Amino acid sequence: MAQPASVAPAPKPAKNLPMGPGIIASTKELAKPWASKRFLFSNAVSGGPVPAMVVHLPNGQYWGISMVEPFGTCELEYVTDPRVLASEYGFRTSHPMVGDPCTHTVYDLLQYDGGAPDGGLVRGAIVHGTGVRPPLAIEIEVSGKEIRAIRME
Repeated sequence: MAQPASVAPAPKPAKNLPMGPGIIASTKELAKPWASKRFLFSNAVSGGPVPAMVVHLPNGQYWGISMVEPFGTCELEYVTDPRVLASEYGFRTSHPMVGDPCTHTVYDLLQYDGGAPDGGLVRGAIVHGTGVRPPLAIEIEVSGKEIRAIRME
């Protein structure tokens, strides 16, 4: 029997994402350059979870970031298709980048820019758009085959 139109469908169950600080992935899961994995990170200020991601960069490093725009509420997206960056963001590139769908800011995972609380550099330079600073970094540590999220700036 069909449900009346006024009854909303049941919400989809939330993904069971790993929670940092702690183990968020294995080196096997992120073996290839540009491989990524979403996770949640416990925000020390609000106590709530923050959507986050770790990316295996071509130089062998792992980069962790908050997937919420700095000083905003829009959720960032990891864009792996350069054609999408060109059509949706108006920016041409040859490698994956992080985009802010609200401001159309594009962050380059291979470049550094200012914005750290201590005045230092942060990975994820703004290469297009009106963003204020690179995404908030999450320190990543590799121990054996485990990838851990340690702390967020």
